[in-house]
Amino acid sequence: MCCLNTKKIISVVKKVNMISIKKSLFFLSILIILNSCIEIKGKFNALPPGIWRASLQLDAPPKKTVTANDEITLKKDFFFQGELPFNFNVNYITPDSFVIEIINGTEKILVSDIQFARDRSTAKDTVLIDFPIYDSYIKAIFEENIMEGNWIVRSKKDYAIPFTAHHGRDHRFVQTTRKTTHDLSGKWAVTFEPGTPDEYPAVGEFKQVETKITGTFLTETGDYRFLEGIVEEGKMMMSCFDGSHAFLFEAKISDKDELSGTFRSGKHYTSSWTAVRKDNARVTDAFDLTFVESQQNKMENFEFKNDQGKMINLNDERYAGKVTLIQIMGTWCPNCRDESNFLKSYLEENPNKEIEVIAVGFEKYKEEEKALNALAKYKSRMSIPYEIVYGGYASKKLSSETFPMLNKVISYPTLLFLDKEKNIRKVHTGFSGPATSEFEKFKKEFDIIIDQLLSE
Repeated sequence: MCCLNTKKIISVVKKVNMISIKKSLFFLSILIILNSCIEIKGKFNALPPGIWRASLQLDAPPKKTVTANDEITLKKDFFFQGELPFNFNVNYITPDSFVIEIINGTEKILVSDIQFARDRSTAKDTVLIDFPIYDSYIKAIFEENIMEGNWIVRSKKDYAIPFTAHHGRDHRFVQTTRKTTHDLSGKWAVTFEPGTPDEYPAVGEFKQVETKITGTFLTETGDYRFLEGIVEEGKMMMSCFDGSHAFLFEAKISDKDELSGTFRSGKHYTSSWTAVRKDNARVTDAFDLTFVESQQNKMENFEFKNDQGKMINLNDERYAGKVTLIQIMGTWCPNCRDESNFLKSYLEENPNKEIEVIAVGFEKYKEEEKALNALAKYKSRMSIPYEIVYGGYASKKLSSETFPMLNKVISYPTLLFLDKEKNIRKVHTGFSGPATSEFEKFKKEFDIIIDQLLSE
């Protein structure tokens, strides 16, 4: 059985490109009349509904193209050996179409760009799960309640990580015991890359119930999303997958409640980290990291091409005499997406405030045409009401050169607050999203700054 409320179903149906308009209208009319949950029984033409356990094998080479003579290999579940696990639900909205809901702690990510068909080249059922905003996808063969394939990132050359998913498994990490004497709930002072030139601070915010743990790591440039995992005797493991980032944290727990472990981002990055419990742990304030270095703080010579090829200038009538926010971002960046969602919601909730926003995208593609296409897709899929312009390739050095009045650009996103005369009054570095305790604090500070600028 799958159960979705009417409002959510309507939102989903608008997005799912597999459903015809006629089928959508028929389904919605039946749903409104019955005002009840949908129960799917019997055989399915695609993936079986309910919970799935997926894993990315970070240390394994990408799977080769599967031929019709190849057999699906059942992979044995194993305790941490480069395996990044996550869970998702398959929910049917009609008997012939479904969506996927990825689960990371309290975060639920709805994925509706899904294709399911028999691949002519392999003669096997194949599912394509697309993450168009992040320009990545999962392609896998489905057979006997198992999916097996790869997660592929289009903007990275030859970047594929083996993917496996099993239907009906609701655990995340494989547990050897259901007991632990350690409770990691609270704040932790964290150091990544300790003792190296790349060392940087962070704050761990964890909540533990029995052996299950959720939380995140808050850094000076953003947070590491909604993490979920387990705590067992002497060890802790947490993971997250959102279509853009694949994060895996594991640590040993000492008798003194000190943590030491590794952090892996996909197959391309591995870092060490340590942590000690500290209730007042904090990082540098996000308003103190980036600042106007030159004597001239007026934003001048601001002209960039938008996703439609039109040149956007701060001198345009739309921005005259208005408080304006400049968001330095990238469509590939989940923290940027969190900030974009916040800005979009703020504008919707405050229609009478004369505020304008311009997002400047620095993209993973060096080809301008591909970058503009990514920006257009991002704006359309997220229903962004403000302009998104193309800044260039995703390089902090290039971003710093594009905004020479700043001391440096150290993070995507970076948000510039401009007054009505287009002077830069505040700069906010990074974004601590809804996975962190800093999110509510930021919203209050944001409101105060905007109201002050509007009153001047």
